[in-house]
Amino acid sequence: MFVKNIGLQHYRNYGLLRLESLGDVNLILGQNAQGKTNLMEALFVLAMTKSHRTSKDRELISFDAPGGSAQIVAEVERKYGDLKLELTLSAQGKKARINGLEQRRLSEFVGSLNVVMFAPEDLEIVKGTPGIRRRFLDMEIGQVQPSYLFHLQQYQKVLLQRGNLLKQLWGKEAAGKELLEIWDAQLIEHGVKIVKKRKQFIKKLQIWAESIHRGITNGLEELKLLYVPSFGERDEEDEAVLLDKFMLKLSQTRDQEIRRGMTLTGPHRDDLSFFINGREAQVYGSQGQQRTAALSLKLAEIELIHEEIGEYPVLLLDDVLSELDPYRQTQLIETFQSKVQTFITATGVESLSADKLKGASLYHVHDGKVEL
Repeated sequence: MFVKNIGLQHYRNYGLLRLESLGDVNLILGQNAQGKTNLMEALFVLAMTKSHRTSKDRELISFDAPGGSAQIVAEVERKYGDLKLELTLSAQGKKARINGLEQRRLSEFVGSLNVVMFAPEDLEIVKGTPGIRRRFLDMEIGQVQPSYLFHLQQYQKVLLQRGNLLKQLWGKEAAGKELLEIWDAQLIEHGVKIVKKRKQFIKKLQIWAESIHRGITNGLEELKLLYVPSFGERDEEDEAVLLDKFMLKLSQTRDQEIRRGMTLTGPHRDDLSFFINGREAQVYGSQGQQRTAALSLKLAEIELIHEEIGEYPVLLLDDVLSELDPYRQTQLIETFQSKVQTFITATGVESLSADKLKGASLYHVHDGKVEL
């Protein structure tokens, strides 16, 4: 997979930008707040139809954009032929086109371009909140399994409606509580699909992450990933069994949910744990161990996507190399060189293993303008 060119129109601080003949490794240099991350974000948005930095699409559109809209376009080389991708953002929503044909659903567009983003906040995957880890799972699974995004979107809609109903039921008669059964059925239907796909994804990711982590640590550390579900056993994948377990858990917590006005069970409450040599990395791991685990996870993503779709994704390294020591920088660079098209942002080459990046295409960003 290879991004041949990219164009932005009224995106963030870019009025009009067109980059042609992109290279295998693209080094984007500039001081902070000039637009480096905005360019990386645009590639991510084109792949996922949503930002990794904000949930408000309005923030992606320049304040002075004519008609209040922004556009990202790119030509992507795939093994089955080139694709022209277009994503238009406006107050009315998003419109996505592949080779000029508008897609009925955004989920049909996701997967046309596959990316792995590694940003400083991703170092929090291991030691941060469960929400960060769930977002990581949702983003990565959604790229290679569009049906996952459908079930996730439906689940989130039902979760909101069910939460609103729970807030209204405190002190009500039992008859009013029967309305919950409608939302319960839909919550379970989509929730079970999400949990099953997460477990399958983590099982495959474990294989790659374990091997990569062992290599980075010269065989001194063993990394294990464990899914922590809010219902059922962590290894159970049979949908009928998961459905029964979810239903039972909801019935057991119903009174508590009504008192608190929120749904307490489901994939929105699940987590992912990391163990290094049998000890929980989030609690007992050093900062270096936590960073190595996060790095192993990102490198494993690259291999897993290749395994799933038969092509390597595009790698986006947003101001992250400077956060890694020279040894981890070398491990990361050697992984993507000659294999994965990569975009790297940095304030300067002095913080990078410059000798490892010879031959990279250089771009200098200043105030929303890019110069070679």
